[in-house]
Amino acid sequence: MIYFIFVELLIFAFLMVVLRHSFMRAKHFLHVFQQLGYKMPEYWKYIKGNQLGAFVVTAHLFAVPLFLLSFVESRFTVTAYALLVSIFGIGFFLPTAYIRAQRPKKPLVFTPRLKRLFATVAVLYVVLVLAGSLPAWQFRVLLPDVTILALVWVLADMLTPLFVLFAASLMKPVENRIQEGFKHKARQKLAQMRDLRIIGITGSYGKTSVKFMIKTLLEERFSVCATPGSFNTPMGICKVINGDLEAHHQVLVLEMGARHRGNIKELCDIASPHIAVISNVGKAHLESFGSQEIIAKTKGELLLNSRPDATAVLNSDDPLVMGMPRRQSTTVIPAGLESGIFVVDDVRYGREGCTFTLTLKETGESATVTTRLLGEHTIRNLMLAFGVGHHFGLRLQTMALAAARIEPVEHRLELKPAGDITIIDDAFNSNPIGAKNAVDVLAQFMDGRRFIITPGMVELGEEEEAENRAFGRHIGESGIEGVYLVGPKRTRPIYEGLTEAGYAEDKIKVFESFFDARDYMNATKQPGDVVLLENDLPDVYNES
Repeated sequence: MIYFIFVELLIFAFLMVVLRHSFMRAKHFLHVFQQLGYKMPEYWKYIKGNQLGAFVVTAHLFAVPLFLLSFVESRFTVTAYALLVSIFGIGFFLPTAYIRAQRPKKPLVFTPRLKRLFATVAVLYVVLVLAGSLPAWQFRVLLPDVTILALVWVLADMLTPLFVLFAASLMKPVENRIQEGFKHKARQKLAQMRDLRIIGITGSYGKTSVKFMIKTLLEERFSVCATPGSFNTPMGICKVINGDLEAHHQVLVLEMGARHRGNIKELCDIASPHIAVISNVGKAHLESFGSQEIIAKTKGELLLNSRPDATAVLNSDDPLVMGMPRRQSTTVIPAGLESGIFVVDDVRYGREGCTFTLTLKETGESATVTTRLLGEHTIRNLMLAFGVGHHFGLRLQTMALAAARIEPVEHRLELKPAGDITIIDDAFNSNPIGAKNAVDVLAQFMDGRRFIITPGMVELGEEEEAENRAFGRHIGESGIEGVYLVGPKRTRPIYEGLTEAGYAEDKIKVFESFFDARDYMNATKQPGDVVLLENDLPDVYNES
């Protein structure tokens, strides 16, 4: 009897080990789903991209000995066979380190939504294993049929990525209902704040930087509330309106992001702006949009869905922005580096930022602007902020003083002293223009060796390979001392672009992960080195 109890405990231990393995896999795929913004099409694309690897992992090789043992089951006693299957199963399913082979850059966050999703995944998993395990007990008295039991539990483990997809589908009506409640609450609150001025900002890139620039300038005279970080989704905006916006605030600055047609309109339906700011139309998220023309139409939704008497502050250097349809009643303030209501002269870049002279064409008023921000595109973004400030009646000199206090946005050409070396952190969501400008900034540092760590650019659709090759050529022509590429397959076009530009191959290092590149940099660094971190892709893009 004790022997039977021991075997039963071993079978139970085997099932618990499989359950632990399934739990780790569920966390992994939920993490992927969260990093993809809970978007089911993107998640399904990720699964298809991994093909069989998403479903079959090392532990599932347990099916091989299980299959072979089933042929000789009659030669063993019931208990001995159950003992063998359980031992083999524990051996195969106990290791879980390979499920997350690399250190995550952004950890899984157990938000209320994720908890609901996790619970639904758990219910689907339990239903399958319980229903599938019933036949294993039907014709056995003391022990279950371990072959059926093992097959059912292994199958449930294999189907974990699909459980996440099915759970998301089941919970979609619930999540929509919850989100509508948050939207309704946000609309009600804004309706009660009749004197509040709402600024909406969109563009392919630079939205977050422009947002904080505007906030800093307007805080010279007004009480300003702005969305933090890259909060640019409906729920991100609602969270700020419902939780952070207070009665004393006079201006609300909202960043409005988009990956698909209609996204900006949805945001404007929550908070219709009095002032619309559009930074540019680039190739960011080209893969999901399909073309720059569609990107322009999507960003242009901001102009068509702002208030009827809205003011639009537009990047006058971008023809796609200036050509966007808008209401006749909309007042346009053009602001750019080469054109618009301002004239920019005597631009000087340095390790601490840049200085330039700014003149308002209308009055001839001028001021010297000194900022800690880096890059030519930063000045162009700053012109949009100055355009908004001008609309609110701020003097040029007042805005110039405020510009000196603008802090670099995290991971956007952020200068970070790191002991005896300097890091230029431009790790957030690289794009062709921003990446080129970042390399130009790096090339301006002449006091030490200059290196770049990059995995290249993504979500550029059919142009991704060509853009990365062009990026490689630009790096090769910049004169920097070393290039560290992350991901052998992904960065192949960059490598080819570097060699096309005549860049020495012995200066190029290729690594499997960002952490490997960083560790190598730390091991070989010298005092005075300057390192540009250009883009840091989410974990879903890891090649290993």
